[in-house]
Amino acid sequence: MTTNVVTARPAEIELAIGGMTCASCANRIERRLNKLDGVTATVNYATEKAKIVYPDGVDPAELVAQVEAAGYTATVPRAEPEPDSAPPADPLRQRLIGSVLLSVPVIAMAMVPALQFTYWQWISLMLAAPVVGWAAWPFHQAAWANLRHGAATMDTLISMGTLAAFGWSLYALLFGSAGVPGMTHPFELTIRRMGGEASIYLEVAAGVTTFILAGRYFEARSKRRAGSALRALLELGAKEVAVLRDGVEVRVPIGQLAVGDRFVVRPGEKIATDGVIEDGKSAVDAAMLTGESVPVEVGPGDAVVGATVNAGGRLLVRATRVGSDTQLAQMAKLVEDAQTGKAAVQRLADRVSGVFVPIVIALALGTLFFWLGAGVGTTAAFTAAVAVLIIACPCALGLATPTALLVGTGRGAQLGILIKGPEVLESTRRIDTIVLDKTGTVTTGRMSLVDVVTAEGVDRDEALRLAGAVEHASEHPIAQAIAVAAQDLGDLPPVEDFSATEGLGVHGVVDGHAVLVGRTELLRAWSLELPADLAEAKAAAEAQGRTAVAVAWDGEPRAVLVVADTVKPTSADAIRMLRGLGLTPVLLTGDNAAVAESVAREVGIDEVIAEVLPQDKVDVVARLQKEGKVVAMVGDGVNDAAALAKADLGLAMGTGTDVAIEAADLTLVRGDLRAAADAIRLSRSTLATIKGNLFWAFAYNVAALPLAAAGLLNPMLAGAAMAVSSAFVVANSLRLRRFRSSAV
Repeated sequence: MTTNVVTARPAEIELAIGGMTCASCANRIERRLNKLDGVTATVNYATEKAKIVYPDGVDPAELVAQVEAAGYTATVPRAEPEPDSAPPADPLRQRLIGSVLLSVPVIAMAMVPALQFTYWQWISLMLAAPVVGWAAWPFHQAAWANLRHGAATMDTLISMGTLAAFGWSLYALLFGSAGVPGMTHPFELTIRRMGGEASIYLEVAAGVTTFILAGRYFEARSKRRAGSALRALLELGAKEVAVLRDGVEVRVPIGQLAVGDRFVVRPGEKIATDGVIEDGKSAVDAAMLTGESVPVEVGPGDAVVGATVNAGGRLLVRATRVGSDTQLAQMAKLVEDAQTGKAAVQRLADRVSGVFVPIVIALALGTLFFWLGAGVGTTAAFTAAVAVLIIACPCALGLATPTALLVGTGRGAQLGILIKGPEVLESTRRIDTIVLDKTGTVTTGRMSLVDVVTAEGVDRDEALRLAGAVEHASEHPIAQAIAVAAQDLGDLPPVEDFSATEGLGVHGVVDGHAVLVGRTELLRAWSLELPADLAEAKAAAEAQGRTAVAVAWDGEPRAVLVVADTVKPTSADAIRMLRGLGLTPVLLTGDNAAVAESVAREVGIDEVIAEVLPQDKVDVVARLQKEGKVVAMVGDGVNDAAALAKADLGLAMGTGTDVAIEAADLTLVRGDLRAAADAIRLSRSTLATIKGNLFWAFAYNVAALPLAAAGLLNPMLAGAAMAVSSAFVVANSLRLRRFRSSAV
């Protein structure tokens, strides 16, 4: 007896994490989840989400319990985005405002001896106490929660530093000589021998709290700004739709729309969801979704995408995809997945920040005992130790990758470039060869009329008008290409006695002329032969891989119409842009060599691989890789999917098939090849920004810690410098919002 064993696919869940205050928190949650058998978790501090892949035997409730056991909250996000009515930065803003109002007088009195009136130190205590107790409460709360779980994070450093400064000041006021009337002390940055009981550091406790709250507030704002592209993408769709029920239009919320429903789109309205036009003709403006500036003409049978705008007439559309299946929803999901993942450089930063906090605490204690042993005085030793705690907060380290990734992928979404994951960024840096599928990528993928050759004395427009009128009645792609070109000349005359001969062509009567359009075999069936000049034109066109259609009327061959898959007008520019990025373009196609060479010459590609079977495309990519090349592949069809997956970097044209898009690393929503160059430029810029952020975050800590340990940094200035470091990382990442497409 044979037993069929079915292997369960691992499930995936995304949790919204609450209570994280730094990258160390994210690292700790991640480690705890990954200890579960078969569980792979990625926790992102910037997006405050955990993406978890778990085996069939694990209950999602257990995952939530693990996060809560670590001292944080975890919930499954709502399917529909909640309105941004109460920004999460508001409580933080209140604490910051209160802290600023109370801290400024404390800092001013400590820094300016002229303001140190009698009992000034007691006024400072009254002002600083609510700052340390209330404004800094989230830091103390997080530090205590971490301590109960045997962990230390950046909040531990902040809490220890501010409480130590406040506690020392309280001791000096109550039990030392700092509380006597008329006490003054200068604001100094250097170590000198003195008694600690005469000095207070209330300005350190209040100032550091204020600076760090300011950093957290602007960090929270920046995270929201960085994710605004994703929210804007989700909000593009229509909110209501006019559904046709029993011939009557009924307006319903978009959530009630089902597949198969027929709905009406009036001029100026957004198309509610992905569908197919059943009635009406119009122009659809897809600029907000694809970046295409020119509206696309559509009619019955054409597919339309939700969130695009009907710029012309009334349309009746049948819904084919709704909710999370729509192109808009899929785009948003791709962007969110990319932002939740981690690049290799981020994993390095997480490992460093995970061990950084315990090392810093040890360094602070070492600094304290060293200076006490050196005999410089308790105050100087304490000051240096607190400065080490404050300066070491690696917030910039935790922000370096997520903020750049948020901004970069968000900006990409606005430009119609969808980056599937952060690991893709690593690939874009290394590629040196880009393989381009011809049809639908370099060329339009649609047949178009490229030339009209007429016999002597025959008017070109007349030949095209008569041929187009007959072909207009045919649904063949070549016939439609001729009919579309003829319609540019004006309205086509009616056709009588239309007839089609399968595989050969069509004939009919137009304006009293008996017209034949098709292959030469059709003309021979009517005892007609092409004259030498037209036969020569036909042979020349076919030598270039183009299709030649003969036209005859009133018993005489009169013209040859040349039809071909035309090169996109932007493809030559795109090739120049790709070369400018240091890439060698290669044209790959199943078409004959003559067609491929012609297209390659037109766009400026030197290397051509033609007459390749669909299943052999992946072998071509593998061969190039064996030659030591790092290969990117751009394609749009089902037959490109395997090659896209095999390539070091796969780029799918968004106008192509779902299979190709699924197999690719980057999706180009626009059908413009220049978007491939933009995608590589944006990915490289994002990676460079991440590396720049990490360099400055590491350099800051490496340079500042010895200064703090040497007693050369006042703790308050150390806190300010730490906040500035985080602000620099965020500001550097936000520069990616200014990235511009070369296609503009």
